[in-house]
Amino acid sequence: MRQLSAFILLTLAVLATARPKTEPAQKCKIGPVDLVFLIDSSRSVRPHEFETMRKFMIDIINTLDIGLNATRVGVVQYSSQVRTEFTLKTHARLSNIVKAINQIIPLAQGTMTGLAIRYMMNEAFTAEAGDRPKVPNVAVIVTDGRPQDRVAEVAAEAREKGIEIYAVGVARADMTSLRAMASPPFEDHVFLVESFDLIHQFGIQFQDKLCAIDLCAERKHNCEQICVSSPGSFTCDCNKGYKLNNDQRTCSMIDYCSFGNHSCDHECVSVLNGYRCRCNEGYRLLEDGKTCQDMNMCNTVEHGCEYQCVSTPGSYHCICPEGQLLQDDGRSCGTCKSANIDLVLLIDGSKSVRPQNFELVKKFVNQVVDSLDVSAHGTRVGLVQYSSRVRTEFSLNMYHTADEIKAAVMKVEYMEKGTMTGLALKHMLENSFSEAEGARPLSRNIPRIGLVFTDGRSQDDITEYAKKAKEVGITMYAVGVGKAVEDELREIASEPVEKHFYYTTDFTAISTIAENLKLSVCPEMKNVQTKHSLNPGLGRALCF
Repeated sequence: MRQLSAFILLTLAVLATARPKTEPAQKCKIGPVDLVFLIDSSRSVRPHEFETMRKFMIDIINTLDIGLNATRVGVVQYSSQVRTEFTLKTHARLSNIVKAINQIIPLAQGTMTGLAIRYMMNEAFTAEAGDRPKVPNVAVIVTDGRPQDRVAEVAAEAREKGIEIYAVGVARADMTSLRAMASPPFEDHVFLVESFDLIHQFGIQFQDKLCAIDLCAERKHNCEQICVSSPGSFTCDCNKGYKLNNDQRTCSMIDYCSFGNHSCDHECVSVLNGYRCRCNEGYRLLEDGKTCQDMNMCNTVEHGCEYQCVSTPGSYHCICPEGQLLQDDGRSCGTCKSANIDLVLLIDGSKSVRPQNFELVKKFVNQVVDSLDVSAHGTRVGLVQYSSRVRTEFSLNMYHTADEIKAAVMKVEYMEKGTMTGLALKHMLENSFSEAEGARPLSRNIPRIGLVFTDGRSQDDITEYAKKAKEVGITMYAVGVGKAVEDELREIASEPVEKHFYYTTDFTAISTIAENLKLSVCPEMKNVQTKHSLNPGLGRALCF
């Protein structure tokens, strides 16, 4: 921000023009500026040199439009200590400022320039000292020596706070230190002169910038909302309720909700110059503008419930009468036969089954499928074969009609080898009933059913995954043939065990089991079929 690459030039507005002393210098209307001189009065500055410094300041302010509503001037001198000679708000008239400058007594000690810059930043440019908001802050540092403390960090901090710094070095001044203090670009803000007698001449370089055009008026600013003019430059600002973005050009609305003091019961919504509270669906905002009260959703929405609507805070659900089940649309009621399930069958493909019996197993599976209402939105069926390993023959989301499933079953190839029933249960739990393989979300309350068919003792442990399957709400059926172990079947089956496991000695008899096994869902308790039940098996039993 080149806020004042102009008003220092004012020195030569007097000096560079060969104007008679009796002719008053013409004031340049550069707009309001808060200007602070930071002058070095260390012992190396000789008395006559300090007098030249006084004249330098007076020459500059003589060309300025001085006033509490125009340019304000303050002076701070420093050596080993720092002292305010007068603040920005002390004098409103040029004559008083000149008088105060002529009364300054030098400190004549060390050269603590870094200390002086921090003092200027924290004391001179404050509201208490007369600094005005949205008015350019300009500092002119005049020094004749090398600082005895660090200046780079504190000068950078001052520039970050918006202070434009001009560094004027005389005689023995160090150029590196001057550049560390000054604002960029250095060619406009750093000056090194050979002697105090020549200090006035540095302002000649700014003569052409003294009365720079108003960039805001010329619309050369790209500010989104407000342009604030300064000598030869400008800054952007925003309307009330907006803040300036990092690009220093555009504005964004202030998010008052982010302050965390809104006290909204549900949701805070930022609006221009403030915020308002908003309630979640199913609630209404009370007169205090912050508290939300739940409404009876069944009375305020077209719920479409076939039997009965039940209102809950911010929502609702439908229920059905005894003997009927809430259907997939969440509104209508149906009979036991029309209920939907996700069914995964685990069939034993070990070598003890033998090829001819494996064909009977496939027919058993298709008899079960014939008893179901299969569709994408109705009952879904998946098939897994296991022996020493486990293979998904088709997942729950692969086929959507009974004919497609039955055709796929008949194409299943016999695996042979061992009987790893525990591994098959683990695969069913972790993969087959995942949403990725077509199982519907638990929130849909679609019953999950697993049916395990085996002809012998498992070669691995079944306890862990048989238990986990039932714990997560999967209703487990166990069907055993030949050398199947009854204790294992009972361990797999859900409660009541007698209704969930079947056994026959002969493969030819499994068709009878299929006839008696009707996998459909019926209500077990009156009016408990809720749309958002946490337990997918709640209020349902398998009937035969």
